[in-house]
Amino acid sequence: MSRKPLLIIFITVFIDLLGFAIVLPLLPRYGRHFEATKPVLGLLMASFSAMQFLFAPLWGRLSDRIGRRPVLIVGLAGSTIFYTLFALVTQYGNAGPILGLSPLIWLFITRSGAGIAGATIPTAQAYIADSTDEKSRGKGMAIIGAAFGIGFTFGPLLGAWFVSNDAGGVPSPAPGYVAAALSFLATLAAIVLLPESLKSDAASRPARKWFDAGAFSKAMSRPHVGLLLATIFLTTFAFAQFETTLSLLTKELNVGDKSNFYVFAYIGLILTLAQGLLVRRLLPKLGEFRMALIGTFLMMIGLGLIGVAATSGGMSLLWYVLPVCVVGFSCTTPSLNSLLSLNTRDDQQGEVLGVGQSVSSLARILGPIAGLSLLEYGRSLPYWMATGLMAVGLVMVFGLRSAGTRSGEQQAS
Repeated sequence: MSRKPLLIIFITVFIDLLGFAIVLPLLPRYGRHFEATKPVLGLLMASFSAMQFLFAPLWGRLSDRIGRRPVLIVGLAGSTIFYTLFALVTQYGNAGPILGLSPLIWLFITRSGAGIAGATIPTAQAYIADSTDEKSRGKGMAIIGAAFGIGFTFGPLLGAWFVSNDAGGVPSPAPGYVAAALSFLATLAAIVLLPESLKSDAASRPARKWFDAGAFSKAMSRPHVGLLLATIFLTTFAFAQFETTLSLLTKELNVGDKSNFYVFAYIGLILTLAQGLLVRRLLPKLGEFRMALIGTFLMMIGLGLIGVAATSGGMSLLWYVLPVCVVGFSCTTPSLNSLLSLNTRDDQQGEVLGVGQSVSSLARILGPIAGLSLLEYGRSLPYWMATGLMAVGLVMVFGLRSAGTRSGEQQAS
């Protein structure tokens, strides 16, 4: 298939992720403003991923039946609705309950709804799988990572225009409205520009249930896929602890909302450079296994250095050590997703990649709860725990090779 559909899916995902990247740095701070304790805040941060865990397989299976395009459009439209609701809650929440519910409950509703709508990322991955051959699959999967990286660079920079630099200021609704407007633009782009990628013979396949609780057990029962899913879970769990505690760590270091956006924009810039330049060029040459080994090693070292920075109590060291962890994650994620796709039959791409996204979402449910709970006892503890988990993850990646997992390295050698 030509490069044009891949460019369109990149633009569509990128615009939607701009909105996501605007909301994410603010959510822990807004939750604290509306009197959420750290355990409750952990549940709030996990609610988005909890809905992804439940709905990603449904969207994936549905996209296998009716096509990728309509599923992506519905997801983008849903993001528009729930980002608008998020803005309304932050605008009117300071006055008291809204329609009889506390602002904190409404935050849970907005994040849960956004999680349902955002569970279509595996559908975008399946779109890429439809549009690439095995040799270019890894490079194709890196498109999603590049969209994340660029979105996480410009989203926070855009959001910084609409907030003050007061670490204890009143939440602004403007970022929510901007995120909603961006998702609306992505919806229009998908409707007008995005072609269908699913092959025409897909409609003749036997009908399956939209959500199959046995999909997880079936995937885990396959030796290669099961080990891959376990490795994806562990590495994502470790990164989720870092990702969801960072905003509160910077707050404890007296970083205001505007400067906090700049920290996340810095992370996004690193993701962009790593995914768009480093990973896309090196993955075809080194192969999935080598890239996954490099990535998990860098994550282990980087998370340990963040623990050191958190203990020292200053932002200066943090600026230097963040790239190590982020580059490691940039190498690990597309490599493992490519391995998962390469070990899956063509007619099951949407289903198995949906299970993979659900496994990642489960890690993103448990990671924030664990990380924010550990934060109660010390601001460096989440990062020390994540470092230990990545040491185990490094061993598991070695296990993927010894298990005879299929990869694309034969094309690289």
